[in-house]
Amino acid sequence: MVSRRELLIGAGAVAAGALRPAGLSGAAVAADWPQFRGPLRDNVSRETGLARKWAAGGPKVLWSVPVAQGYAGAAIVAGRVYHHDYDEAKNEWCVNCRNFADGKLIWQFREAREIRPNHAITRTVPAVDARFVFSLDPKAVLHCLDAKTGKQVWRSSLVTDFKATIPPWYNGQCPLMESDRLIIATGGAAILVALDKATGKPIWQTPNPGRLLMSHASVMPATLGGVKQYLYGTLKGPLGVSAADGKLLWEYPRKFNVAVAPSPIAVDNERVFMTGSYDAGSVMIRVRNAGGAFRPELIFDFAKNEWNSEVHTPIVYKGMMFAVGKKKRGLFTCLSPEGKEVWTSEGKATFGLGGFFMADGMFFVMDGDSGKLHLIEASTTGYRELAAAQVLAGQEVWGPMALSGGRLVLRDLTKMICIDVRG
Repeated sequence: MVSRRELLIGAGAVAAGALRPAGLSGAAVAADWPQFRGPLRDNVSRETGLARKWAAGGPKVLWSVPVAQGYAGAAIVAGRVYHHDYDEAKNEWCVNCRNFADGKLIWQFREAREIRPNHAITRTVPAVDARFVFSLDPKAVLHCLDAKTGKQVWRSSLVTDFKATIPPWYNGQCPLMESDRLIIATGGAAILVALDKATGKPIWQTPNPGRLLMSHASVMPATLGGVKQYLYGTLKGPLGVSAADGKLLWEYPRKFNVAVAPSPIAVDNERVFMTGSYDAGSVMIRVRNAGGAFRPELIFDFAKNEWNSEVHTPIVYKGMMFAVGKKKRGLFTCLSPEGKEVWTSEGKATFGLGGFFMADGMFFVMDGDSGKLHLIEASTTGYRELAAAQVLAGQEVWGPMALSGGRLVLRDLTKMICIDVRG
């Protein structure tokens, strides 16, 4: 039987503003977390003033709410928390809006959708700005909701409108939101589409002569060779699309196996890294701009027994890449851009398929097998753990985390909690 690890995680949106919640210390700087991987889509928070040690009992739990089985994480905008949910008794897909202060429900959108548990039910994170909530559900239906009321503004079935094929284990992609548009990978009739946020009407579509299929990865923004573009990864490898008009600028043929969950990332203004599970390994390429013609070339290619991340997209910090890798399963690893293993957590901690992000010079890394949260110094020289606490319960604690104003929202298979990590 296929493993449970290829699901969920995608990409998301650009920052939608800043806030200073009541009680936030003057030393801290708060910002919305409007999408998976945060305001700048790099999974790095710019907040400061966070605690570097925790009390014996761990960070204070500010609120806790039950959720349907799954991995759907939160977006946080203007004092509200938005997340996906499911009512198994009524077979209804839900988008919840909660008060960030106490977790109480403000509104809930529901739509009939029969979704059988297939490695749990819920996935992904909505993209949110001051006006809209964009939710791509497990059956690849894109919903635009009013952020204040939850009323549906428009919807688009990617299967009907763009001839998309729902990937195994359901959709795991999150929309990429920019100031006036959404960028979605559809497969089928197009590789990528740009949609007007207010109406859902296409702005451009990238032709798909190779009939590439939608993967679990999400579209990531990048600037390569001085040109803004969108990166995407499929079972046939990474590619880049012009942000201006949707033109396919380059693609690098490289086989991945079964499913692709991590998203390709730009390591700098030329290098692109893509990784995947099912013994697919990883690949680093250089994308050169030769007078407007982009030419990808191989830097290194990891075989299945070298290094790969199975679910989560690496973080780039000080030119290095950080992620939970599989070479020795579950080790948090610092990897050089040349593909050298700088250090790992071997002998100190393992993390299963847990998620991670960076804030205030520290990595917050979840043990996906137990629900224990680790605080690790962000260092390119070695592994140094600052604190650890049992905040959730295993198993499959794989959902992405979201930080705003020193308050961290995270979940396991049955509950979502908010904890205080302020100094």
